[in-house]
Amino acid sequence: MNNPKLSILQFEPIFKQKIWGGSKLQDYLNKSVTDTNVGESWEISDVDDAMSVVSNGLHKGKTLRSLIALYGADLVGYKNSKRFGAAFPLLIKFIDAKENLSVQLHPGDTIAKAKHNSLGKTEMWHIVQADKDAEIIIGFNKEISEAEYKQRVSEGTIAEVLNREKVAAGDTFFVYAGLIHAIGAGVVLAEIQQTSDITYRIYDWDRQDKDGNYRALHQKEALDAIDFDSTQPYKIDQVETQNQLTNLVRCDHFITNTIHITKAQCISHLGLDSFVIYMCVEGVVKVKDGEESIALHMGNTILVPACIEDIEIVDGNGKLLQVYI
Repeated sequence: MNNPKLSILQFEPIFKQKIWGGSKLQDYLNKSVTDTNVGESWEISDVDDAMSVVSNGLHKGKTLRSLIALYGADLVGYKNSKRFGAAFPLLIKFIDAKENLSVQLHPGDTIAKAKHNSLGKTEMWHIVQADKDAEIIIGFNKEISEAEYKQRVSEGTIAEVLNREKVAAGDTFFVYAGLIHAIGAGVVLAEIQQTSDITYRIYDWDRQDKDGNYRALHQKEALDAIDFDSTQPYKIDQVETQNQLTNLVRCDHFITNTIHITKAQCISHLGLDSFVIYMCVEGVVKVKDGEESIALHMGNTILVPACIEDIEIVDGNGKLLQVYI
C-alpha cells in the first residue's frame, strides 16, 4: 500500500510549565494555554517524552518520529537522513519569560555525547516581544579566567560580571554551546536549537519553588563545558529587505533566514535537500497547501517536507523565520 503524499505539516504545541513562565503565550501569541506559569511552547520536538503530534491533514495524530521512519529522506532530506537517521535534529520553541531564567549554559556535541548520549545544544533567539528595558544575559562583561569564575561562583558574585543586553522585537542572538546566558524577565522569543534538553544551571537568583526548594545547580558540569576563550559574535547585525530572504545564522547545526512578506510570492527550496521550517514572528501570512491555504499567525509554525520544492505565499503581511539544515 502506498503511503499518503506528504504535505505541509502542523503540530500540536507542547506546553511546559516553568517557575519563571507567564501568560504571554496565550495573551500575545494566542496559544490555547490552560495552565498557569507556562514558559515554553514546543512547536516541533523529537524529545523522547515530548514528541510532536501532527494536527492537520492526512497524517493528523501521527508523531513526527513515526513519519520520519515512514518517509525518511522525503521528509528530512537525504543528507539529514544519513547524518541523523530516524531522529529529528532540531527543537523549535516559543518562550515567555515572566521572570529571569537561570544563568546557564549548554554542552557541545562532544561532552553531550560522552555524558548524556545526546546532541549538544547550540541555539539562537529571535526576540518577538520585549517589555520596556527588558534584557538578556549573554557572555561576560570582561575577560574572565577560570580561577576568577570559580571564585565568583563560590562567593555568589557571578552576576557582577555577566554581560547584559537591552533587547527589542526583531533582535537576534546566536547562543553557541558553552556560552553563558539567561533570558531576562519580560521577553518573548522564538528559539531554534539542536534536539537536546540538557541545561547546566549556574545561578538561579536564590529562587525557591512553591514548596520552598531551591532548584539544582550544576557547577562541575558547567565548568567542564564553559567557553572562556571564544570571540565569536553573538548579536546578529541584520539589514532587512522586504520580500527577500536575509540570513541570520549559518552554522553546522542549522541555517536561519528571515523574510518580511508584503506580497504574494513563491519561495523555492530547490537545492536545499532539507526539511524547511517556517515560524511566523510577526503579522499573518497565508501559505498555499494543495487546494487549501494555511494562515500562519504570529506564533504559528509549519514544517515543509524536503520533497516539496517550494511554498507559495498567497497573501499576508508578516515576518517569517525560515530554518533548515
